[in-house]
Amino acid sequence: MTDQRWFYSRGELARGPWQSVVDPSTAGWAHTGIRVAELAAGERLELDETAIERIIVPLAGSFEVSYVEAGSRTEVTLVGRSSVFDGPTDVLYLSSAATATVRGVGRFAVTTSPTTDVRPSRHIAASETPVELRGAGASSRQVHNFGTPQALDAARLIVCEVITPSQNWSSYPPHKHDENVPGHESRLEEIYYFESAPTRSGGSAAPEPAASFGMFSTYSSPAGEIDINARVQTGDIALVPFGYHGPAVAAPGYDLYYLNVMAGPDAERAWLISDDPAHAWVRDSWNNQHVDNRLPYTTSTSTRKGWH
Repeated sequence: MTDQRWFYSRGELARGPWQSVVDPSTAGWAHTGIRVAELAAGERLELDETAIERIIVPLAGSFEVSYVEAGSRTEVTLVGRSSVFDGPTDVLYLSSAATATVRGVGRFAVTTSPTTDVRPSRHIAASETPVELRGAGASSRQVHNFGTPQALDAARLIVCEVITPSQNWSSYPPHKHDENVPGHESRLEEIYYFESAPTRSGGSAAPEPAASFGMFSTYSSPAGEIDINARVQTGDIALVPFGYHGPAVAAPGYDLYYLNVMAGPDAERAWLISDDPAHAWVRDSWNNQHVDNRLPYTTSTSTRKGWH
């Protein structure tokens, strides 16, 4: 049975106008958060708390963000994208001193971490986002590293998104980051927000997006007991407070996306992991394999139209 403390289907975390909310009021959670919403024309949502740093991530659609910091108002257009499978999007990092209003049409996520440390707000264009093709063979995936320490000066947040083509595995080998081992492993809570869609090569027989799915697993480490073995679909959320997590598997016929949100109690903002020793050898097997030739996924190569 999937551990119901740590896995939530779409709608189970709904709060007010938000489809999903994870924040420090969530049981057992302290360092990270996410909010997901859909806006129609004329609607808006307020981000009116301070002492929280944020990254606004368009999932499908375009948005206007007006934010106020130190008495000054700034207007930013997030061009966005048609879907999460259309390559990287531009994003907006908001400092912990900023409040904001979001308008537009589409679906977006707000990733968060509580902090009083103020770093400069920054609009990161899609063209500035480091795109990494990680792994090889059936473990090939595409990573957009817009919110990692190498790409963004943030106080605590580490955020990226991963696209896994149909039949491929990601978050693999299973790994953990629940101990502070300087230079080797850092303590980070992690949120997985999932979306799935028929693969772009599905043809005319491809079903409606709502039928799309993948699989995700998390299991115990010495830091704590956890058990997630879940069928994941668009809008589902897995929380990883500790433990080995992975794989995330895209089912045949369907592509899988997830947005990762990480932060933790360590002084250094670093993503340092330990593979499960039983499976660490798999990384070496990639040396003799090529990256999946379906990657990278970009706007120009996508056949998907509109957002859903």
